[in-house]
Amino acid sequence: MKNIVKAYCLMGTFIFSQITFAANKNHPFPKDLSELTLPYEVTESAFSKRLSTGKRILEQKNWNVWGTSPIIGDDGRIHVFYSRWRGTHSKWLSHSEIAHAVADTPEGPYTVLGTVLSGRGEGHWDADTIHNPTIQKVGDKYALFFIGNNLANATQYDGHHASTQRIGLALSDSLYGPFKRVSEQPILEVSPNKEDWDSYLTTNPALLQHPNGEFWLYYKAWDKYNDNMRKMGVAIAKDIKGPYIKHPKNPLVNFAQYKKQVEDAYVFIENNKFYMIMRDMGVIHPHVGLMLDSDDGINWSAPQLGYRTNVDFTDESKIQRMERPQVLMQDGKASYLFLALMGGKYDTSTGFVLKLN
Repeated sequence: MKNIVKAYCLMGTFIFSQITFAANKNHPFPKDLSELTLPYEVTESAFSKRLSTGKRILEQKNWNVWGTSPIIGDDGRIHVFYSRWRGTHSKWLSHSEIAHAVADTPEGPYTVLGTVLSGRGEGHWDADTIHNPTIQKVGDKYALFFIGNNLANATQYDGHHASTQRIGLALSDSLYGPFKRVSEQPILEVSPNKEDWDSYLTTNPALLQHPNGEFWLYYKAWDKYNDNMRKMGVAIAKDIKGPYIKHPKNPLVNFAQYKKQVEDAYVFIENNKFYMIMRDMGVIHPHVGLMLDSDDGINWSAPQLGYRTNVDFTDESKIQRMERPQVLMQDGKASYLFLALMGGKYDTSTGFVLKLN
């Protein structure tokens, strides 16, 4: 008989009763989840079961594309805000910028309109790379959250390139810009106490406009000074510009006791329930997504399969990294899943869109 995961929430943190997690990134992901060689049973979310065929978008020669965030404009068109940079994939650390493209349908084809935000240069916290955008309409404004870094300042920490990653926010009256940063400083800083889980970096923002009128900013932190694991938390503000106050139950999603991690969460509400879809970093398999649900946005369920690998949705044979899930909502329902996907005809990286049936 298969062992079944027993899960519960303790102080807002997700805990498993199993002794270990195992996932092999080199092992093909099976159609039948019962074939997984894991010490517990894995179930597939209703969200994952709704996903149909996928299509690469924004395949551009000499460009890497990442983190495609969609929104429907007042013009009825599909607008995407995404990261792009030239050179090798590692250049995202120093050369990424946020660009804007439009299409008549989520599957494209897309017309690239140009750069929206780029690094501000020496003397700024976001001097070098601008990356991982997520876009939402807030009242009569458009809110574009992003991450930035200043590589020269890494020596003030431990010298690692990630140590200066922080979250920023830019607002605009129009999807066509201009987008203006709301502050000279990050919108969410690290904790000054190295014993805290988010004292090293704050990154990968996901905004939820709560029904109570608050702005809930979910984010990833790397607990590098303690257990070296990546976890998810939330900070809450009354105004879109902040200040964002970190929740006392953080981190909300934490698999560190099993030496497993997650990142790239996107949070949305459907049928009065909270959903968190994110990139799996080994809980089930390093190339799939996880889906958690919640009644309050703080205490989260056991993870289910959120999405399968790229080979399940395309005629591609090589499993590639597929990250940064972003959901297009239409009439209160999730209608498309947008992802970043390595590879493509130029062997760089592209956007990827999946329709939800």
